[in-house]
Amino acid sequence: MSRLTPTALLPRLSLMMFLQYAIWGAWLPLLWPFLHDHRGFSPSQIGDMFAIGAVGALLAPFIAGQIADRHIATEKILGISHIIGGILVWQLAWIDGYWMFLVFSLVYSLIYAPTLSLTNSISFHHLPNRDKQFGKVRVWGTVGWIVVGIGIGQWLLRQYGADDAVSGMGDAFKLSGLLGIIMGIYCFALPRTPPSKGEKPNASLEALGEVKCNPLLTLFIIAVPISMIHQLYFVHTAGFLGTFQASDAQFVQSINRIFGVGGGGLMTIGQMAEVAVLALIPLFAAKVSRKSLLGIGIAAYALRMFLFAYVETIEATLGVPAVGVLMAGVALHGLCFGCFIFVAFMIVDEQTTGDVRASAQSLFNMVIIGVGIIAGSKVATGLADWATTDDVIDYTRLFSVPMWASVVCLMALLIFYPGGRVPVVEPTQTEEP
Repeated sequence: MSRLTPTALLPRLSLMMFLQYAIWGAWLPLLWPFLHDHRGFSPSQIGDMFAIGAVGALLAPFIAGQIADRHIATEKILGISHIIGGILVWQLAWIDGYWMFLVFSLVYSLIYAPTLSLTNSISFHHLPNRDKQFGKVRVWGTVGWIVVGIGIGQWLLRQYGADDAVSGMGDAFKLSGLLGIIMGIYCFALPRTPPSKGEKPNASLEALGEVKCNPLLTLFIIAVPISMIHQLYFVHTAGFLGTFQASDAQFVQSINRIFGVGGGGLMTIGQMAEVAVLALIPLFAAKVSRKSLLGIGIAAYALRMFLFAYVETIEATLGVPAVGVLMAGVALHGLCFGCFIFVAFMIVDEQTTGDVRASAQSLFNMVIIGVGIIAGSKVATGLADWATTDDVIDYTRLFSVPMWASVVCLMALLIFYPGGRVPVVEPTQTEEP
């Protein structure tokens, strides 16, 4: 047995996270404008696409989590899943029929969605000190999202131009497929993460038994509406930003030269802010209560939707350019993700026993990118219909709904979530055969 030192471990896990989220970030922000403006799908049909893409997260705890916790090494599951997923997602670039796109999206979600929680699980398994080291690893997933987001934005600007960017958005699926295959091959070089034997043969059922108690019960319940709000952001923001990026104003054109067009590149400002937040969380994790961090994240969701809903009013009242207000709103994604979703995954790991952590992570992943996304996708497209008059979306009306929903979630957190700090976990030894 050779001891795996942090010097060798952190770069390997960081590259894993970079590729994991680059695969997803290549196409997700562009899905709404691509399907609506290029493929001509209706809002209801697009809602089906977003929702079906979350089905894999619903089944992940009972398939991937169970297999990783009880039967097959996690790195092998990741490798096989990503190679198959890369081949599948490439096909979405050319499929133009509703039913075929829906079926391929379903199959791809069953392959890709479970890998999100498994990369968290494999990191938690090997890192000696999660509070100090997981943020350093996970931040590279954000960097991967930024790199592909700006890369696709620049590709669209230079190959298709601002006026015809949607026609080239299918290239994002090709990039995602290529990255997926690279990731799949790389996974076989990750540290060995063998299954463990728990008290019960079904790890998911054992994990459910631990989730039914506070603070996990409250966390899981609040995570459903928050993930719906999170999904609405990803459904509508790229198209929303794209309408402002079409302006001929010199300030806007300068922004486009940096981030490209289509909205996806500009959305990477949120991931840049996320990098800063994730870098700071280890400094506060042992000093600030988990409840306070979660509250900051939810408040950021409310403020972001406020800026989106009233951007034109703010511009008229304060004289701040609309794109500047929107950039500030997008930047709040760092607090939204870092202080709520990232911290929530830490809480799940802290509050569950070692032999069911992969399944517990998958259960929470099911809430975040399963239940929440399915419901959030349908709500997001339904709100678009509700807020549309004469084919024009009233974004003040649209974004005010998630704004008030965030306020309600914050109140629920303050009332029902128990306070107190979680002690820092003592470092453990990590070994590799």
